[in-house]
Amino acid sequence: MHIAVVGNIGAGKTTLTELLAKNYNWEALFESVDGNPYLEDFYNDMKRWSFNLQIYFLNSRFQQIREIQADTNRNVIQDRTIYEDAFIFAENLHEMGLMTSRDYGNYRAIFDNITSFLKAPDLLIYLKASVPTLVENIQRRGREYEASIRLDYLQKLNEKYDAWIKGYNQGKLLVLDKDKLDFANKSDDLGFIVDSVEKEIHSLFK
Repeated sequence: MHIAVVGNIGAGKTTLTELLAKNYNWEALFESVDGNPYLEDFYNDMKRWSFNLQIYFLNSRFQQIREIQADTNRNVIQDRTIYEDAFIFAENLHEMGLMTSRDYGNYRAIFDNITSFLKAPDLLIYLKASVPTLVENIQRRGREYEASIRLDYLQKLNEKYDAWIKGYNQGKLLVLDKDKLDFANKSDDLGFIVDSVEKEIHSLFK
């Protein structure tokens, strides 16, 4: 079983991944942030480092999902997917003029080749959150390199997520409203999410 949690920066993906993995006693896989050699440079100069950052993420997530799919006995909860790299982040950077058309075309060609060999997650969980909720969470966790993230950048990402999710048809999808859920501190909210995930998992085997 492969479940993936997707959502904007600060939506609570890592927390939910940890809680679900603990609940099911499954393996949690996280995106490479702390060891990322481009992330801080990117937030300081997005136009200069956008292509480098996206290629790094693309390679990192491709390696991760290959390992997931190589072992059919693994039950995995994954924090963020390879699809977000292309349909959300790279596309948004290109539209905002922060990635050249030449670099974007090159990136998408690599992405299309890579994903032709991959299977989508069994269940995709989308954590939908407003910009104020994202900002509050970003400020609370206090990562220095995230302090300079622009509000218009977060808003554009939200629009991209909503458009992508609206057309998502590669597998089961569960949308959760993070503005109304405090699963990190309220057991009832976490229980609601677990119940919702259970229903989606069970429907896979009908």
